[in-house]
Amino acid sequence: MFRQYYGMVCNTINHYLRDRNRTEDVAQEMFAELWAKRNQLNIHTSVPAYLRRMAVTRTLNYIRDSKKYNWDELESPDTGISNATVEPDVLNAMEESELQKKIDLAIQQLPEKCRVVFLMSRMEEMSYAEIAGQLGISIKTVENQIGKALRLLRLQVSGIGGEKE
Repeated sequence: MFRQYYGMVCNTINHYLRDRNRTEDVAQEMFAELWAKRNQLNIHTSVPAYLRRMAVTRTLNYIRDSKKYNWDELESPDTGISNATVEPDVLNAMEESELQKKIDLAIQQLPEKCRVVFLMSRMEEMSYAEIAGQLGISIKTVENQIGKALRLLRLQVSGIGGEKE
C-alpha cells in the first residue's frame, strides 16, 4: 500500500504545505501511524479516498500544531504570470483552459496561510467554523484570509497584480 499510494499522499499533502521535506515527513508519519493501527482499521470507503482524507487531516493538524503562522499578517505575493501569445483561432478553444491555469497559478502564489485557508474552504468545502477549529484560529480570521485570498486572486487573474515581465 505504501508503494502504491505514497505519491498520491505526498501530492495531496504538498498541495497545502508546498515544501517537499515537510511533505515527506508528514506522509511518512501518516504511513507509520497507519501501520501501527493496521489491525484496528475498518475502511468503509475506497483506500485512496481514505488515505487522501487522512493526508488532509494530518496536514491540517501539522499546520495547526506547528504554530508557525502569524495569521494577522499577509505578505505580498510575487507573481510569475506572463502573457502567452496564442493564435486567434486557438484562443477561443483554449480560453477556459488558460483561465483555469491562471487561477491555479494564482492560488499557488498566494501566501501560505492564505492558500491553506482558501483551499480548505473551496477545495475541501469546509465551513469557516470547521477551518477555524482545524487551524486553531478565529472565524473572523478565516473570513479575513478568504477575503484577502479572493482580492489577490482577482488581481492576479485579471493581470493587474504584480505582473513581472
